[in-house]
Amino acid sequence: MIRKPATSAPAAPSRAITKEDVARAAGVSHITVSRVINTPEKVSPVTRARVEALIASMGYIPNLLAGGLASRRTRIVAAIVPTISHSIFAESVRGLSEALSQRGYQLLLGQTDYSEEAETALVEAFIGRRVDGLVLTGVQHSARTLQRLKAAGIPVVETWDLCAEPIDMLAGFDNHAAGRAMGDYLYGKGYRRMAFVGGDDPRGMARLAGLRQALQAHGASEPAHVRIQLGSFLQAGRDAIGRLLELHPAIDAAFFSNDVIAAGAALECARRGVAVPGRIALAGFANLEIAREVLPALTTVQISAHQIGLTAADMLLTRFDGGEVAQTVCDLGYSILERDST
Repeated sequence: MIRKPATSAPAAPSRAITKEDVARAAGVSHITVSRVINTPEKVSPVTRARVEALIASMGYIPNLLAGGLASRRTRIVAAIVPTISHSIFAESVRGLSEALSQRGYQLLLGQTDYSEEAETALVEAFIGRRVDGLVLTGVQHSARTLQRLKAAGIPVVETWDLCAEPIDMLAGFDNHAAGRAMGDYLYGKGYRRMAFVGGDDPRGMARLAGLRQALQAHGASEPAHVRIQLGSFLQAGRDAIGRLLELHPAIDAAFFSNDVIAAGAALECARRGVAVPGRIALAGFANLEIAREVLPALTTVQISAHQIGLTAADMLLTRFDGGEVAQTVCDLGYSILERDST
């Protein structure tokens, strides 16, 4: 009879390293280890360095859920943006993440694709996960979203827009005023027949309204409006400039709701041999990297996207610490940045 070779019993899994293990190895209390993890600024640099080194070498992973249940804090903040496909909102997210991570907070990110219903679903999901705070894009939300936020009672920062009465706190700029400023600028450069290219999102429509107001004040023609689907922005810009030149051949300047769409238009003009700004001037919004790199470089509305994120984080952290935010509505402003495209 052939016997099967004996097999050894599987090794028992290693015991998970605990906070107490780290405390014993470091010669400190488990409360000190908790402070190193949650409030490192309250621990001396020497002790903090020793405990952090042991956490890394021993492979200890803090039980964040248990800590959150005990303190009613998860140390998680959620941000909701319209898109992560392009760099439009990336600088704000980067500033937010940098400031939060320095204080031991993690950032969750949700994308709405410019859908109010998607924003509501994300707000409900993040509140259900007990985030400590929320950062929203814009100031227009569904009644259901407002109801959920009011019931949750957590700090909220709205961004990328302004209004007199935010949900809680606000860090942004005046989109209507920015559109008006671009209209004044283009009129001052001698352009008289203008167009606006963008989607139907509230912030884009506010820029169009500002442009329209500026032209009315100067007695200029009503701007043409070329609507696009907010998705593949470069291709949308290519398609839009083609339609604009075909349907409105007298147009001499176009203001785009963001730099990526404007860059797509500039690339299409180059492909068609349409002189920019000789035949048509192009202007964008946000001062993204692509606005500097495309030829000709794009005139744009410069905003402080990174500072929006930093300011939102500072507001949340102040509230998390039990403090009062001195300025709950923070207007970070804008400026017209002139380049070769106009």
